[in-house]
Amino acid sequence: MTKRSPVRVKLSREKLASAVGDRWSDTELGAALKLLERADGRFPAGVRTLPADLVKAVQRERLLAAMTGVAAEVGYSALTVQNVLTRAGISRPTFYEQFADKEDCFLSAFDAAAGRMRERIEDAAAEARPSWRERLRRGLAGLLGFIGDEPEEARIVIVEARASSLAGRERRYALLDRFAACIDSLVREDLDEAPSAITTAGVVGGIESVLYIRLQKGETDNLDALIPSLMYFAVLTYDGREAAEDLRQTALA
Repeated sequence: MTKRSPVRVKLSREKLASAVGDRWSDTELGAALKLLERADGRFPAGVRTLPADLVKAVQRERLLAAMTGVAAEVGYSALTVQNVLTRAGISRPTFYEQFADKEDCFLSAFDAAAGRMRERIEDAAAEARPSWRERLRRGLAGLLGFIGDEPEEARIVIVEARASSLAGRERRYALLDRFAACIDSLVREDLDEAPSAITTAGVVGGIESVLYIRLQKGETDNLDALIPSLMYFAVLTYDGREAAEDLRQTALA
């Protein structure tokens, strides 16, 4: 029986550039990616043609990408450091130069994915007209677009963080609280009667529950179809049934 080669992570130029910032030129980043391509997704031993700090930064991103892929595939509880090493094609000593343990690596992967998720949502909402409904709709579109484009990253933020360590769950709570605070601020600008914080937490929790189930089932196609139902839920909560029904009829027209 032919032994199958392990699946290696592959970093795109765009994602690598976004992760390491502008510390290195496009030429240097391109050279790093070419070396990885030539060696089955891993740096040749003793590579000296690139700045040492760049090699270290790329190794870190490869480990984070491997952690994200493995966590999405087998779940946080079942994954091991060796799973991550195999996926990344990186040695154990190199892993421990970057991270203290499995939890540390997962938390860093969570932070990176959550940051990209927030950026997509905020960029989408910033393009909307100044009304809470339109900004929420655009923000939801950004969120659902992120999930469709980056399902593994979305899974570790929305699904695997629940099953991770105490620190991971606290990161998840903090992210949900941030989203709730943003929605609460938008709604308060438009409504005469300000909602309670618990109301907004319920809206965010309801949306997250829907997305959790979709990700658990692997149903990440055509997520935009969820927007009318999610908006109905939010408008019902803040503006009442009549306004929610008007919104539904407008969407159906």
